[in-house]
Amino acid sequence: MLSCSKSRQQIVTFKHEGGSAMKRYSLFAFALAIIFTLALTVPMAVAEDMTSKDLVSEAKKNICEVSVSDAKALLDKGGYVFLDCRTSKEFKMGHIPGAMNIPRGLLEFKIAKKIPDKNANIVMYCKTGDRGCLATCTLCRMGYKNVKNVDGGWKAWEKAGYPIE
Repeated sequence: MLSCSKSRQQIVTFKHEGGSAMKRYSLFAFALAIIFTLALTVPMAVAEDMTSKDLVSEAKKNICEVSVSDAKALLDKGGYVFLDCRTSKEFKMGHIPGAMNIPRGLLEFKIAKKIPDKNANIVMYCKTGDRGCLATCTLCRMGYKNVKNVDGGWKAWEKAGYPIE
């Protein structure tokens, strides 16, 4: 005959402790679910209602902008990558000589292959300066250290009578 080494009292105590552990686990899971829910919903409640102008204005506080004449001097000096963040269609209609085109909507996905050096000197531009401002901010956030945006963008470049391709 087989005998059990644990007494009935020990088995009852074990079952009681097991139930207590289960309660602790359930309480922990519940607390974790609440924390996770709050982590997702609180930022949404705190998020500001921002317009595109607000976003551009916020980005301008964190980037370096250059005048169109300074951008021309940088082009003449050499050693700068001019990056046009307009659409491919806009780029084909005319761009700064030697400029590279990466549309703003694809910038985060293509920049590392096109310009892997995060210390590269980059001059960003778009049509009027706003998309370029946001794109410049994005590159800075991605770790690019020497990015400038052309204030006034392509329109300012054309108005100044600078060369175009």
